[in-house]
Amino acid sequence: MVQNQVIQIENLTKVYQMGQIQVHALRGVSFTVKTGEVLAIMGPSGSGKSTLMNMIGCLDIPSAGDYFLEGELVSTLNEEQLALVRNQKIGFVFQKFNLLPRATALANVELPLRYAGINGSRKEKAQAALEAVGLGDRIYHQPNELSGGQQQRVAIARALVNRPAIILADEPTGNLDTKSGDEIMNLLLDLNQTQGTTLLIVTHDPEVATVAERVIYLRDGLIENQEVRA
Repeated sequence: MVQNQVIQIENLTKVYQMGQIQVHALRGVSFTVKTGEVLAIMGPSGSGKSTLMNMIGCLDIPSAGDYFLEGELVSTLNEEQLALVRNQKIGFVFQKFNLLPRATALANVELPLRYAGINGSRKEKAQAALEAVGLGDRIYHQPNELSGGQQQRVAIARALVNRPAIILADEPTGNLDTKSGDEIMNLLLDLNQTQGTTLLIVTHDPEVATVAERVIYLRDGLIENQEVRA
């Protein structure tokens, strides 16, 4: 694996068995992602982008092919090993925020640290992550006391707190108004530029994809086109 590549995917396929029918969600996808790159993955419904996101996020395993994350072959790991990779190397930002409703912003951001078995510096790390996304004065607020944009900032802080190799953002502005969505995208790009975090954005929104250095277009489980932007 080339040293500056954080992701290497080789001929990845995924076949789901639906009764007597086989559904070919991915049909042999290959690409690499450089460390610090901003990449968007686009495609219509049924194109395979959600399946590909699940593979990259170690939420599912491929039927065939290889997936390397920071040089580690993850396509052959068991569930326990995949959980460890998810905790240590991948930060998730979802459209629906997925925050614990009765927990404070601080407690929500501490969750990945708890799963990683970090105790002594957990609060300090979580608070620093919230300050990095501009919520240093909201650390003890619960989600229902925060705006949609602020809740997504908490989700981003939670994604960053373990210093992952990549942030995987699935429709990160889908539940936000235009102003809040722009602020979230600017925040993600700022984190990419200041911290060197690799950013993968799964989106159907061409406006969101304009921030990417490269766009991969999927259709029918195959890469239809790739567009490199200046």
